Amino acid sequence: MNPRIPASYEEIGRWLRGFAISHAKRESPRIEAVVEMEEEREGRSYGLRLVLGALALPPRDQPPFEFSYAEVRDGRTRFAWCEALARRLRGEARRLLEEETRAPRSA
Repeated sequence: MNPRIPASYEEIGRWLRGFAISHAKRESPRIEAVVEMEEEREGRSYGLRLVLGALALPPRDQPPFEFSYAEVRDGRTRFAWCEALARRLRGEARRLLEEETRAPRSA
């Protein structure tokens, strides 16, 4: 990916979602990623949340993981940034799986 090629806010958001899904699903194929891009975020930032059934990280009553448009736009072309984000996402995905095993089951 050439960092000099311009990319729209929507395109970068799709890239972030795909990246998050691909790394979270390495821990469990049931984990999804939700990227918030609407309203006050539009054109400026992204909110990211990993979801497993009714569970989410960060929990839905807390703010999502925050990324600025510029951070993701520039970071996606740098191996070290992508590797650090992948490690973080996989760690959060494992945490989500641990929470699932501790969550009470309804009959």
